[in-house]
Formats: sequence, structure tokens, C-alpha cells
Amino acid sequence: MKRKINDLLTNLIALFYPVTCMSCGRVLLQHEKHICLHCMAHLPETNYHLDKDNPLNLIFLGRVPIENVASFLFFKKGELVQKMLHELKYNGNQDIGDFLGECYGKKLANTQAFASIDMILPIPLHKKKLRLRGYNQSECIAKGLSRSMGIPYRTDILVRTEYTETQTHKSRFNRWENVKEVFAVENEEDIKGKHILICDDVLTTGATTEAAVEKILQAADVKVSVVTLACAS
Repeated sequence: MKRKINDLLTNLIALFYPVTCMSCGRVLLQHEKHICLHCMAHLPETNYHLDKDNPLNLIFLGRVPIENVASFLFFKKGELVQKMLHELKYNGNQDIGDFLGECYGKKLANTQAFASIDMILPIPLHKKKLRLRGYNQSECIAKGLSRSMGIPYRTDILVRTEYTETQTHKSRFNRWENVKEVFAVENEEDIKGKHILICDDVLTTGATTEAAVEKILQAADVKVSVVTLACAS
């Protein structure tokens, strides 16, 4: 009975305040979230999780040893993926990160390269930035990944100790200089001997990810893989 009442209230709210697809603007059906099924089917997926030797590996080649690197979607300026990431990062739409993380987690869970993951660690924000934004977009993604992969995520292991300025418009070297000493590892015993999955929203130069991975590898006997929601096409 309670479920029927909840469904009725949901339908009434949808009648007066319809939720539309972020891409095409069509009113979403009850089982659809954020994006209609038609637009979901046309998302620019990379399928990099199926190819261990995909182009993203070249970003870290000779810099830090990473088991697997993959991104869910290709990012192009002015298109849907950019809109979704902007909603997640700047407009407070945490649900879109959780939703996309869950979608990608379902794919990763059925991929041999990511079958041995023991724990998910989101790239952390500094406490000051976390207070300003109110949430960590990478943690939203981690929640979705965790739920669909059946793997725990932790926010008390990889921490950000320094507040840094934005990475936008910086070169790879300057990005590296900006973040090379901003991370630390706590509760090290909890990750020793494990395969860790680092997650973030976008992979560009890889400087932030590299700095985080390096700290984790220095601190414990671990293997590290990396996934993001998007990367440049």
C-alpha cells in the first residue's frame, strides 16, 4: 500500500512538474533518469574498459605503473557530456554523477580487467573547497560505481592536504607542479595488498590522477586502476 501511495505521489508531481531529458528535452518516463533511453543509447561511449591497451594508457606510460585506465564517455565542448559534467560539478546535481557512475559500474563489473577491484577511492577535494561546494563530485561517482560493482568505497584513505588553485588552462607540467604534493594516504593498513580503483570526473593531462596514484603506490603494497566519467575524444 505504501509503495502504491508513493508511486501515486510521484506520478502527480511528474504531471505538474515533469522531468525532462537533459539531451532532447522529452518528458522522462517513470523508469528513466536524467536521460531518456533513446539518448542513453547514443551516448559517445569509449569502450576503453574493453581494451587494456587503449590510448589513455599513454598518458601515464613511463610515469606511474597503473593496471588499467578507462573512461566511460568521450567529452566534446558544447555537447551533452559537457552539460552533464557541468551539472554535476557546478550546479549541484549530485544525482547525475551517481547515475553515470552506476551505469559505468555495471559495465566494469562484467569486465575481466576490473574484476579484481577491492576498493574504490574518489579523488578528494580539500576541506575548504568541499565546504564551498558542499559535496565532492568524485564521491558521487564512487557511490554509483560502488553500488553497481558491489565494491566498497572509502573517503578516509586518500586525502587532500593542500588547497590548490584551479587546473584549468594550465600546461601538463604546471598542473603537475600544482598537485604533486597535495595528497596523503591515511589508514594505510586498510589498502595493503589490495587492488584499488581511483575514480574522478574527467581525465585530461592526468596530472592530478598521477599525483594521487604515486602517493598510494608509495604508501602500500597495492595495485591501482583508474576510471573517469569522461575523457577528450
